[in-house]
Amino acid sequence: MRPMPIEPSARSVSIGPRVREVRVARGLTIEEVASVAGLTKGFLSRIERDIVSPSVSTLVALCEVLSIPVGSLFAEPEVAFVAAGTGPRVNLGGIEAEERLLTPRTEGRVQVLRSVISTDGHGADELYAVSADVDVLHVLRGRVRVDFAGDRSWELGPGDSLTFNGREPHNWRALTDEAEVMWVLVPAIWAD
Repeated sequence: MRPMPIEPSARSVSIGPRVREVRVARGLTIEEVASVAGLTKGFLSRIERDIVSPSVSTLVALCEVLSIPVGSLFAEPEVAFVAAGTGPRVNLGGIEAEERLLTPRTEGRVQVLRSVISTDGHGADELYAVSADVDVLHVLRGRVRVDFAGDRSWELGPGDSLTFNGREPHNWRALTDEAEVMWVLVPAIWAD
């Protein structure tokens, strides 16, 4: 018995926006790329808008000019999904706080955590710092106080956010029976 050929997917592949994204990221004009690739500016514009489907040889030429592998135009974007309540528990030093990681452990560009802080929950006994250029605290419910050196402090309630350099000594404390907050650290503190 002969095997049946695999039917192609009905899903269309959109390569034009990817070509444009790389071109713009490289700081190249449409005229520059078209000229070097041996295309007209109008044809490259139609490729980038997915109006025309270029031949394989045209794709190869474009990829050579843009210094990218041809296959990268067809690669699926990297997506990581963390279902509600399934992020791994982590302990970044919080006392009386349940911290869950919402970004994959392999993500080094950013780290997002959700913390549920119990009564008397706080960051540490002393001011501390983390190795993040940007530290964002967003309060989902309850009230939280963030203290900095020099007796500076901020009280945050639901919907409030505070952005600061994570390397600046700070500490936090729940001001209500329970608080729920989101932390965003850039880069992820284990990225160093």
